Parts: sequence; structure tokens; C-alpha cells
Amino acid sequence: MNTIITTQRLILREYEESDYEDALRIFSNQQTMSFWPEPFSAEQVRKWMIKNLSNYKELGYGRWVTALIGNNRMIGDCGFGQLEINGTVEVDLGYIIDHRYWKQGYGVEAAQACLDLGQTRLGFKRIVANMPYNHTASRKTAEKLGMKKELEFVNERNRNILTHLYSAERKIDC
Repeated sequence: MNTIITTQRLILREYEESDYEDALRIFSNQQTMSFWPEPFSAEQVRKWMIKNLSNYKELGYGRWVTALIGNNRMIGDCGFGQLEINGTVEVDLGYIIDHRYWKQGYGVEAAQACLDLGQTRLGFKRIVANMPYNHTASRKTAEKLGMKKELEFVNERNRNILTHLYSAERKIDC
């Protein structure tokens, strides 16, 4: 198990083949994925995992399994991907938490740890997060991280719905 970050309650680690059933349970759930175009199929879950495994090697980062300390139960994932917006490739912070664990602060805890890692160890100068206009919980998570709403755009990758883009700039030490 390749642990990336440990927080007070969570372990963020690289995906492993053995995570497939847990990932399928989470990402195929209608409620958990209610702000995505649709819940993931079994094939989409496999592709999601393969893409992240590839990103670890090619980019040095990706989305990481988010698991509870103590029982190592997967409750979602959090981490970085690349997103092109208006012709610019951005480092995009994303987080998906199983609906059974919503409203317990796990999304904020995982996303804060990733944001800190991205700005320090990975050296990202800028990190964005995007969410559908009506995804209040995701918007509040970005705001709790200190991210600022930067723009709205119609997201062709997500049903052409209005999407909010939040960003955080790394504070440069003098």
C-alpha cells in the first residue's frame, strides 16, 4: 500500500487492483454520483482506476483512495487530474465521498490535505476545483479550503450545465 497522505481520520493512498469492488460500490451509486452525468458503469470504474494508476507514473499524482484510519474502509477518492478550460490545462482538485459519509467533514479533510500537498510537495502554483452550479456541498468545500470563485462556464463534459470554477494560488515565500 503506497500511502500518500495521512490525516487525523483518513489515509489517502494509491489505487490497487483490490480496490475495484469498493470503487464500484461507491462510483456506481446514484446518490453518490448525483452531480456527475451518470453513475459509473463497471467498465468506467476500471478505466478510472487505470487512468489514475497511469497518472501516478506519468504525472506523479492522480486521484487517491480515501480510506478511514483504523479499518482502511474506502469511502471515496480525492486528488488531482488535469482539466482543460478555455485552452489552458489546469491542475484540478477533485473529491468524491460515498453518500453514507457526507456531512462528516471527510471531503474537506481529504481535499485540504491534497491542496496542502499540491502547493508544497508537488509545487503547484495554481489549483482549481470545478463543480456544477447547484452542488452546494462541493462549493462549500472549496470555500472552506480558501479557494475563490473565478468563473462560470458551460461544461460540455457534464451535460452542458453551468459549472463554477474555484481556484487557489500558492503563496510565494519571499
